[in-house]
Amino acid sequence: MLDSIRNIFSIPELRRRVIFTLLLLAVYRAGGQIPNPGIDATALAELWARSKNTVLGMVDLFSGQYMSKMTIFALGIMPYISSSIILQLLQVVWPYLERLSKEGELGRKKITQYTRYGTILICLIQAWAIALFLKSSPGGIKIVTNPGIGFILLTVLTLTTGTIFVMWLGEQISERGIGNGISLIIFAGIVARFPAGLNSVVQGLRTGSWDPIKLIILGVMMLVVIAFIVFVERGQRRIPVSYAKRVVGRKVYGGQSTHLPLRVNTGGVIPIIFAASIITIPATIAQMINIPVFQTIANAFRVGMPLYNLLYIAAIIFFTYFYVSIIFNPTDVADNLRKYGGFIPGIRPGKNTSDQIDSILSRITLVGAVYLAAIAILPEFLTTGFKVQSLPFIGNFLEANMPKWFTQGLNVQFYFGGTSILIVVGVAMDTLQQIEAQLVMRHYDGFMRRGRIKGRRG
Repeated sequence: MLDSIRNIFSIPELRRRVIFTLLLLAVYRAGGQIPNPGIDATALAELWARSKNTVLGMVDLFSGQYMSKMTIFALGIMPYISSSIILQLLQVVWPYLERLSKEGELGRKKITQYTRYGTILICLIQAWAIALFLKSSPGGIKIVTNPGIGFILLTVLTLTTGTIFVMWLGEQISERGIGNGISLIIFAGIVARFPAGLNSVVQGLRTGSWDPIKLIILGVMMLVVIAFIVFVERGQRRIPVSYAKRVVGRKVYGGQSTHLPLRVNTGGVIPIIFAASIITIPATIAQMINIPVFQTIANAFRVGMPLYNLLYIAAIIFFTYFYVSIIFNPTDVADNLRKYGGFIPGIRPGKNTSDQIDSILSRITLVGAVYLAAIAILPEFLTTGFKVQSLPFIGNFLEANMPKWFTQGLNVQFYFGGTSILIVVGVAMDTLQQIEAQLVMRHYDGFMRRGRIKGRRG
């Protein structure tokens, strides 16, 4: 391992790429400390303490906690992600974008340009909404020191410019650095919370507020979860594909056998993002409306509540199937195989091949959906448990007869949820795979003496 790290810095091009990536990530972290003008930080912290379990918490996760501090990078990279997802969905229903997606590099550049325009539009809308929300003194908390049209325009300009700059940093990392720039920016924002979390654990052990046994159990479970994520993210269902021999002039093409890899988790972390955004909307709206009925709804959708957990799991499974159906078309795959003389042994080309791929994809997507639901729920379950006492009729009975670890969890504060762990592990795998590919290409040993590191697409 140490030799491989040393080899990274002994290759001029790879060293330059790694240093460039680290410098741009440092610029992102430094720029994220600049506060947005005209905001009372103390009042903002009080408001955010009430909003951590709403949809704003998901935005704060992807912004590297800059939203909760309302810095110039408060919107983070989330508008770019939203724009990318919208463009992917539109490719299915808009023939023009569908044709662009099949035109190779030129079409991809055009779609990327549209994604940038969509990012600016989303930024303007979100920044305007945030400025109006802060200006309205939500919950009776005066956050803006000098409310007025000047504050709104300045906030819109600052937040939009900040997101455009973050988007540019991500694209520069992808082009001139190592790894996927957008993913690494999200990764950096999540990992930056680790020192504060570790310091909290150390302080808790010193003061006795943390139980060492519970901490050990939590640590072991997190290691098991990380190992499970690595195992599933590398999982593939390989469909054998053979190519018929073709004689062109004096040359014979085809005749070889290969495989069509279908990932277990084809949708990645996107279904969890969709599900979390939808499920937390009721709590977000209820917080803005001070009516007892809406507050009751908000309490039912708090983290750890049975209704929240059940709907969260159902939403993850639904959005996994929905997103996979958008990004993977078995009919197009079957047509491409037939076009180049490929076929699945024992399956007729055309519709039969499409149906076979769709059947296999549906089964492994179910496994991937259950896996995503388990990863999303498990950390919350370990820390807070399932609040069964809120269930009607049987809640008190279950509370009295179920073990404490099930109803109350480990009762410790953990700083990384399932979505965070999934993103960190996945991005780390992809980045290490790219670095190892660069080392092996230049005849250096990779990180592993036996075998190869495989990312999610390796």
